[in-house]
Amino acid sequence: MARSGLIYAAVMVVVVIAVDILFFQDRFWPRLMANVGIVLVFGAFYLRFFRGS
Repeated sequence: MARSGLIYAAVMVVVVIAVDILFFQDRFWPRLMANVGIVLVFGAFYLRFFRGS
């Protein structure tokens, strides 16, 4: 269980960093909003699909 949570968190970090580098290098507020949105989406998927297993 713990291993899948760590892998899930690592994938989330990689996605956040990739989006930052590819799209929002010099813009702070859009970058922050995108990062918060990505974390919320990953959190929702985690609660929906991985919490009960």
